[in-house]
This record gives sequence, C-alpha cells and structure tokens, in this order.
Amino acid sequence: MGKLIMWNLVTLDGYFEGPKSWDLDFHREVWGDELERFAIEQLESAEGLLFGRVTYEGMAAYWKTAEGTVANFMNSLPKLVASRTLRKPDWNNTGLVSENVAETVREVKLQAKKDLYVFGSANLCETLIEENLFDEYRLGVVPVILGNGHPLFKPGVSLQKLKLAGSKTYASGCIVLRYINE
Repeated sequence: MGKLIMWNLVTLDGYFEGPKSWDLDFHREVWGDELERFAIEQLESAEGLLFGRVTYEGMAAYWKTAEGTVANFMNSLPKLVASRTLRKPDWNNTGLVSENVAETVREVKLQAKKDLYVFGSANLCETLIEENLFDEYRLGVVPVILGNGHPLFKPGVSLQKLKLAGSKTYASGCIVLRYINE
C-alpha cells in the first residue's frame, strides 16, 4: 500500500497562499536548485498526484506547457482531481472523482504500490485530514511572515497527533519538516 503524503510550502505564520487564490510569490524566497532536486526526488517516488479543483486548474494551466524534468513528471504521472463542479479534466492522465472522495482515496491508497501526493489543495486536505487519510505531512516552512492569506490548516480541524520523522534545512532558509501519524 502506498502512503498518502501532503506536500506544501507554508509561510512561518501558516499560510499556503496569500489573500488571493494562487498568490504564491513567497515561494520565490526559497525555490532554487536544492528544492527542485527535492521535488524531483518526491516525484520519482510518486505513483500519482491528487488535487482539489482550484489547485488542479492552476497546476494544469502551468505544467501542460512547461518543460524540464519536473514538468515531465507532472505531465506523465496519473492524477486524480476531486471536484463537484469540474466536468471533464483536460490534463494528461487525469481522472475525476465528484462523490465519496475519502472512500475513493482509501481505495486508491490500497491499490498503490508507491506514494501518492497532494500538493496545495487546502479544501481537499481538510477532507483528508478529517478522514485521517494522510500518512505523512511534509511542510516546507518559508522564512516569511505573510500576515494575511489562506491558512493550510483551517480552524476547527480535528486534533491530529503527529511524530516528527525528519527535518532538513536548505541554504535558502527553507526548513522541510516531515511528520507522520502516530
């Protein structure tokens, strides 16, 4: 069975994006060769990617025409988008789930031989957290206090007890924290 892993860059004050959708300028503070190598390592270990609709649309718009190693992985890996409003995904190797998302993700995890990743997708993450489906949380903490934006973890999410599985500091100041469910 594959692991379900959340991967997100977050500001020191807990935002995964600024006040507007796709307000990700703070990513530039830490993105470079080191984090790109880390991203490639993650993608090499991936069997598939899961997205909420908003993240899916932004990722598809960017990666469908991008070039390079990361783009090759993003375009070739199987993807699953959770949405009640999207009718037909148009990104290569993408399936759609509009009902019973948690049940579908459980089934996909059981069949997976490698890891599955959720990038961004705060609303989908909230559902998966509530269903206790994440095996690992990987957060790249960006040394920026944004002061306003969309938090990765919404108020009211259920208590999750986690164990630190590892951490790595990059020259850019980003610290990648890995937590697993106890």
